[in-house]
Amino acid sequence: MSREVKILYVAEGEDGVRIDKFFKRRWPHLNHIQLNKLLRSGQVRVDGARAKADTRLSTGQSVRVPPLPDAPSEEQQKRERAELSPQEVRYAKSLVLYEDEDVIAINKPSGLAVQGGTKTKNHIDRLLSAWGEGLERPRLVHRLDRDTSGVLLLGKSPSAAARLAGAFAKRKAYKTYWALVAGTPDPKEGVIDVPLVKKGINDREMVMPADPKEPGAEAAETEYVTISRAAHRLAWMALRPHTGRTHQLRAHMQAIGHCILGDPKYKDEKSIALSEGLGLQLHHRRIEIPHPTHGTLIVEAPLDPVIQAGFDRYGFDEHEASPEPFRKATRASRR
Repeated sequence: MSREVKILYVAEGEDGVRIDKFFKRRWPHLNHIQLNKLLRSGQVRVDGARAKADTRLSTGQSVRVPPLPDAPSEEQQKRERAELSPQEVRYAKSLVLYEDEDVIAINKPSGLAVQGGTKTKNHIDRLLSAWGEGLERPRLVHRLDRDTSGVLLLGKSPSAAARLAGAFAKRKAYKTYWALVAGTPDPKEGVIDVPLVKKGINDREMVMPADPKEPGAEAAETEYVTISRAAHRLAWMALRPHTGRTHQLRAHMQAIGHCILGDPKYKDEKSIALSEGLGLQLHHRRIEIPHPTHGTLIVEAPLDPVIQAGFDRYGFDEHEASPEPFRKATRASRR
């Protein structure tokens, strides 16, 4: 790792660029986790002030660049790629839900991280070598938490990835998550509009409700619809995030008193009592998004064994649900 702190200045052609893009263009070996850690700890500063990932730069501003991890050598990269065994290649291809010349959609299993970190060597990003390297290598355009299963989209070319990422940024991607939560929300459907802020608690970072004026607070909005109930003990919910904050769905359900079952972080006594032996009961069921080159792409992911265990325990059948419960809720609200 370089020990040198650098001060760089934003060029005219970089005016309006987000700070995370500024870093990725110069140091593409930095992964999402490494860069976020530098930002959260205040090591990256713009004109002397702490920066967040979505901070936009202006021409002439100074950017403090802290010591960065060294890029892996070409030999090391080749060695890591060579470690992808034939079995791992077959496994990666087995996750595919849909593929065409522009897009790959996979069903990410619960427990498999999307990107690597210091202690995470097996992850989706590594498995993408199954499709090749260079321009042949698919590109991640969004993320899911390690323990969240379901649809994950990849762009098969730089242009396809950019169009997909743009659709997410412009909120043109309609995501439907399924979750089992403690208790039964009242009303049965609605919108959770609660700002969130990241805070360190007992050496762990959590996302918590915040006052809109609190430093670091970000607007966050989640739409929800109750699909079914198991008496008054728990509910099967459809959740749609209108913003993309870290742990948004998990923190929002905790904020309204209905924690997602199996969540080791965002929990309460009710959810703990209902979660024995269960993993996180959160699944990215469906996505509807403009296709990079034509029409609309709609992909659904079958239930992962982790959330299927919860469905089996509490008697829910995935075929009971409408493919698009939010459209039905919107029509009902207009009557």
